[in-house]
Amino acid sequence: MNSLVVGIGEYCVSNDPDDIIKTFALGSCVAVIMYDKIKKIAGLIHIALPYSEISDEKREKLPGYFADSGLPLLLDEMKKKGALFGNMWIKMVGGANVLNTKYNFDIGIRNVLAVKKILWKYNLGITAEDVGENKARTCMMHVGTGDIVVSSQSKKWKI
Repeated sequence: MNSLVVGIGEYCVSNDPDDIIKTFALGSCVAVIMYDKIKKIAGLIHIALPYSEISDEKREKLPGYFADSGLPLLLDEMKKKGALFGNMWIKMVGGANVLNTKYNFDIGIRNVLAVKKILWKYNLGITAEDVGENKARTCMMHVGTGDIVVSSQSKKWKI
């Protein structure tokens, strides 16, 4: 098995059934995971912020850092590998409020909402999610099966 680690602002697409794609420490960040269940093509992006308008320089260097610049890239990469949107499911993990539960500038929920809004423009939606609360999460996906395991504080579960 090959382990492919996706850092903050990075994304990965694979059609190798032996690959495991993983990302760590999703606090307010979100991981968006796409999977063509027929062709077994998987993609994962680790998004930190909703919109790239705050930094043109950051968007150019690391477009996956933002939902609005990263999601179109991930969708394009999925298509290049042969994925068909009609065969895909999309899941999301993260979007927690880990800084302060009374904090009004909740970047986690803003990330979740931005992802949904951008996907709607492509006529796509989230089929399952594990978002919110105040816990950081790690997730990994097995490309061959499409199974996703999420973990937090020594607990593991599937979505």
